[in-house]
Amino acid sequence: QAQLVESGGGLVQPGGSLRLSCAASRSIFSIHTLGWYRQAPGKERELVADVTSGGRTNYAASVKGRFTISRDNAKITVYLQMNSLKPEDTAVYYCNAVSTFSSYWGQGTQVTVSS
Repeated sequence: QAQLVESGGGLVQPGGSLRLSCAASRSIFSIHTLGWYRQAPGKERELVADVTSGGRTNYAASVKGRFTISRDNAKITVYLQMNSLKPEDTAVYYCNAVSTFSSYWGQGTQVTVSS
């Protein structure tokens, strides 16, 4: 059973918007940080944004002001609203959950920004 299930990726034109969602399994206990990472072809995986259980957010400089991360603790779900998308945002986006005991990764969802 997948412990992190992502959805919302796809193809969008430059300047467009997408919203990613990631639902965590209730089998993961004591999640304190939920986040999104991305990996473009030939590049290392990088942090896009994360949010703590207390609501504190952190963004990569390249997405600040364009992306918004949020979480619903009752649903154990994290969202990434991506606006003003650029071709350089093209990557596989991965959901990450950090608990007291371990770190978990989703399977990844492709985001392609192209005209």
